[in-house]
Amino acid sequence: MLKKISPLLSPEILKLLAEMGHQDRLVLGDANFPAERYAKQGVIVLRADGIRAPELLEAVLELYPLDEYVRTPVNLMAVPADQNVETPIWDTYKDIVGKYDSRGTDAVGVLKRDTFYEACADAYAIIQTGETAVYANIMLDKGIV
Repeated sequence: MLKKISPLLSPEILKLLAEMGHQDRLVLGDANFPAERYAKQGVIVLRADGIRAPELLEAVLELYPLDEYVRTPVNLMAVPADQNVETPIWDTYKDIVGKYDSRGTDAVGVLKRDTFYEACADAYAIIQTGETAVYANIMLDKGIV
């Protein structure tokens, strides 16, 4: 048992976060994210079934520094132009990121859907959450302590 560590962070997730280095990329995928596709390409995939993405994001950012050497160390997946979909979870993500990065919402970017998926192939790891909100995938580039 450890003090001051969120119970949402399993031993496997804690080990993963500790092993990651500067500029390594972590993806928190929603429940619909095709994580196993990337596992077949060698990306580490862990599951956090039943855990909502905002709560996991908060727990991760308590420990995980965001990269200060890139303009947007946090990226979301854009909604395709032909879809009329609301993404209120993005505001929640931005509020959480603002608590841990002095750039606030300027640290958060949006990548086109295909670009986001391509970038996931270079991720160090993906944690698939139980998040059911649409377009709730979020990518985090690790900084230094």
